[in-house]
Amino acid sequence: MSRSDSLYLHEEILLLALRDDKGTIAAGPMYQYAIGGAVLAELLLGGRVRIETVKKRAMVTLADPTLIGDPVIDECLEKVRTSKKRAVAQTWVARFASLKNLKHRVAEGLCDRGILQEEDAKVLLVFTRKTYPELNPVPERALVERLRQAIFTDTDDIEARTVVLASLANSAGVLRAVFDKKELKGRKDRIEKIVNGEVIGKATQEAIQAVQAAVTMATIITTTTTAAH
Repeated sequence: MSRSDSLYLHEEILLLALRDDKGTIAAGPMYQYAIGGAVLAELLLGGRVRIETVKKRAMVTLADPTLIGDPVIDECLEKVRTSKKRAVAQTWVARFASLKNLKHRVAEGLCDRGILQEEDAKVLLVFTRKTYPELNPVPERALVERLRQAIFTDTDDIEARTVVLASLANSAGVLRAVFDKKELKGRKDRIEKIVNGEVIGKATQEAIQAVQAAVTMATIITTTTTAAH
């Protein structure tokens, strides 16, 4: 992927989850798991890992240790490479989601590219927190349009990356931060088809595995969210 004209999936998730003006999270707390799922999907799409079914369990296996060039993805790849034991996809997503300062690290990459800007905001006039208001709206507009075409039209040919993004964003509550809830409710069947991989179009095996991993993680996000209420 060219860093000059494309975003990684975990960057897309964060960009959608942030309030454009305030630079704070508009979606619920499960967005971090969506970021973790997005990182695993990037590793699958990049051929760095693969998923092997062992006793009906989706085990993540190292395929290529070559670093991709993104600090967050590469750190996660190193964790897989140096792990003494293989683990299932869900475990790795949870580990990726729990990386220290994950939100800030992803946001800093978007700041470096001129998409977000870092600001220090006062909380209760005492505490300071970092926020990331949008500086350049063009990348997010293109991203939202991709999702709009996927969700609000009936096209049968959706690229794998968009399927992964829609699956994770939907289950983590990120879509509701972008589109009107009533409009989304009216496209419930369409969203389910996307999440189930029924409209993926032409895809490689790695892309199919990435979609499957995203759908699996989306189910976990939904279950965890439900249990928390």
